[in-house]
Order: sequence, then structure tokens, then C-alpha cells
Amino acid sequence: MSLVPGSVRPRRLRTTPALRRLVSEVRLHPADLVLPMFVKEELSEPAPLGGMPGVVQHTVDSLLDAAREAVAAGVGGLMLFGIPEHKDPIGSQADAPEGILNRALALLHEHLGEDTVIMSDLCLDEFTSHGHCGVLDDSGAVDNDATLDRYASMALAQARAGAEVLGLSGMMDGQVAYCREALDAAGFTDTVIMGYTAKYASAFYGPFREAVDSELQGDRKTYQQDPANGREAMRELGLDLAEGADVVMVKPGLPYLDVLAEVARESIVPVWTYQVSGEYSMIEFAAAAGAIDREKAIEESLISFKRAGTDAILTYWATEVAQRLQTEAAGTTASGAAVGAATGARR
Repeated sequence: MSLVPGSVRPRRLRTTPALRRLVSEVRLHPADLVLPMFVKEELSEPAPLGGMPGVVQHTVDSLLDAAREAVAAGVGGLMLFGIPEHKDPIGSQADAPEGILNRALALLHEHLGEDTVIMSDLCLDEFTSHGHCGVLDDSGAVDNDATLDRYASMALAQARAGAEVLGLSGMMDGQVAYCREALDAAGFTDTVIMGYTAKYASAFYGPFREAVDSELQGDRKTYQQDPANGREAMRELGLDLAEGADVVMVKPGLPYLDVLAEVARESIVPVWTYQVSGEYSMIEFAAAAGAIDREKAIEESLISFKRAGTDAILTYWATEVAQRLQTEAAGTTASGAAVGAATGARR
């Protein structure tokens, strides 16, 4: 039996907004979104970032206000980055109990710890005078194993401060196992480790360097992944899972949707992705120039991550998008209630 010409029409499922909503394969929810936040030690008021319109370096006070706004919008978690006043070759402020990151984590944990998930970036680049993600050896190269000792100390400091999820973003070999062992030995068996399984040496991190006052000399190509390599990410995934990662990360997002999709297919733990600073800024600047519709481009970019298989998205638009989703959901509920009332009246 042959089909009558024209009888197969996929467009039938696209005819109305309600029908498109009903058959949508993936959806965004506020709880899918994690807000990255920057807190800087020496500030007396928030400092806007020129390369990331709408994003600021926070004071401790403004950090708490912005965090409360995000939680009220239903955002799933807060990822905190700290910028100390003093930097040195080993990043000594990274694990100092009174260092800016750990003080800020303790503050958020105290006020919001029961309402959201407090996360911390576990990396040295914000704290070192050379801007690398680890300590350097005599030749100026990053010393992988010496850096692991620093990471373990940071893990303990952040867990004590109240971080529930530690984002191991430094891309040192063995970092997940080393930190897991240190945490478990100290009694922090419930602290979650998010392994940055695929973190690429990307040009899209550019605006982030301003956000953390990076003093990077050179590049990070000896420890972050080569953008040309996809299979390598699967090798990293296998290692992170074997070492005990509770969550895995793909970063950046849009340029690596193929990697994200492959990791999502193979991972037995939740997979997250980070919509990095360059991705954010491209949309903001293009929209400001009138080249694209800002809100539609934001939504489309986030939907693409969900379609590729991510479970959660770190994005600087987390609060804004969560608020918009709440408003849309309230509107749909109100419309449905009105229809229901009218139907009931007719009965």
C-alpha cells in the first residue's frame, strides 16, 4: 500500500502554539539553570564588566542580594568564583578560611543553604599571580601533582565553608580521585564532586578573564583539551567516572554540542554544560547591534543544550530566564483556569 501524496505532513504538529508546546521534545525549567557569580574582595560597590553586559563583580553584600533574587526565581544553584585582593604564585588565598571565596560561601550557606545548591569553583587561576590553574615548577610549567595537593586543600576549605558541590575545573590528571580521597578522609562524604570532564582550551573564555582579573601569562593548552579532539573527551569521561565524579561537565557549550551529546549518551551520572562568557557576550553584543532578537536567541541557545542531552546549564542569564519561565508558567496556568471555569459554567 502506498501513501496518498501529501498525507504525511509533519507541519500538522506545528500549527498552533498550544500544539507545539504539547509535542515539544525538551523543555526548560528554572531548576535546570545554575547562576555563576563573581565576588571581589576589594570592592565597595558592584563593578560592571565591560565585556559582559549585565554581569558584575559583586561585593559580599550585593552577592547575597543577587543570590536571593536568583533563588526566588527558582534557579537550581549558584556557582561562586572569588577574586582576592592578594595573589601569589601558589594561590594561598584559595584555601584560606578567611579568603574571599570561602567567606562568601559561608555567607550563602548560612542564608540560603536550605533553599538552593551552593557550588564553588575549585581552581587556582583566580588566585595565582601567574593566572594558571596550578602551581608552576622551576621551568615555568604547571606541576600536575603539586597542584593536586593544593586542590585537596581547597576542597576541604570549601566543604568546611558550606559548598555542597565542588566544580573541579582545573583539568589536572587525577584531580577527582585526589579530592574525593581527601574529602572522605575528613568526613565530607556527602560533598558532591563535579568533574570538568571536557574543558577545552577555548577562545570563548575571553570575557571571563576580565571577570576574575586574570593575570594569565601564556595559555592553558598543556592541560585543557584541544578543540580538535572529540574522542579524547570520552577518555576523560571514563577516568572521571572511575575516580568517583558525581556530575560531569562539558565546557564551553555551543561550539561543543557534539561532545556534549556524546558525553550525555555515555554518562551514568548527571551531565552539565557551561554557557561560557564568550557565548553570552556574542548574543548580548549582537542583540545590542540589532542583528538578532535577544530573548529568542537566548532561549534557542539554552534549548540546544537540553536537546543535546544536558541535565543542567550554567548560564549568566539564569535569573532572567528563570523569572521569564515563571511568568510564562503563571500565564499559562491563569489561562487554563479561566478556560476551566468557563467550561464548568456551561455544564
